[in-house]
Amino acid sequence: MKHLIFTLTFLFFYQSADAQFGNKERIANDASGGKGDIDNLFLSWGYFLGFNSLDFNFDYKDQFGDLNTDVQVEKIGGFNVGLIGDLKINNYMNLRLEPGLYYTQRNLIYPGFEDEVDFLREVKSTYIHVPLLLKVSTKRLNNFKPFIVGGISTSVNLSSNETNPEDNQQGQFRTTRNSSFYELGFGVDLYFYYFKFTPSIRGVFGLKDELIQDEDPNSVYTSNIDKLSTRGIFVNFTFQ
Repeated sequence: MKHLIFTLTFLFFYQSADAQFGNKERIANDASGGKGDIDNLFLSWGYFLGFNSLDFNFDYKDQFGDLNTDVQVEKIGGFNVGLIGDLKINNYMNLRLEPGLYYTQRNLIYPGFEDEVDFLREVKSTYIHVPLLLKVSTKRLNNFKPFIVGGISTSVNLSSNETNPEDNQQGQFRTTRNSSFYELGFGVDLYFYYFKFTPSIRGVFGLKDELIQDEDPNSVYTSNIDKLSTRGIFVNFTFQ
């Protein structure tokens, strides 16, 4: 899934850039509703659609154990939708708030079991995700402006079963409701007459332990896990 996302994104970027560079005329972008180029606005707004591929990173207490006992993660792609608030700092830097709804699923596969009810744990997540990002852009080239972006974010998992009294003994793999992350990525602004279109890709890396340990201190599902944190990529398509 990760290779497919990167391939599709690269092809889209390449085709978009080729089309934009082929147009030597700089478009007088009027996405601000008749007030001039959207990049001249102190505050601007937009929305995004996209998809994600999230994973879990495991830190084990027994770092030198048998690798064949490590938990395997099956990633199932999800989707993103949200809003954008953009504050202009100067011609090359913008501060962005991008609250959104992110849906995803990860399947955990524990080796050593024969029955699916024992070796499979489905972790479905619906995040209210709020990143605060600093966008650093190059100078606009005709209708094309690359940028890098980074920042911190926080999430509330609406699908969390943190308070569920049942654990893996009853088939419930529990994770925390609240998480925090840092994010790094890149993208390109493409200018059209009535809007600015921005494809971007970001890596997201969890900062906190998201695992709720089982009641049994010797549980085969959680006892050897020291820390469990989310990591993955977001691909978003923004309209401003």
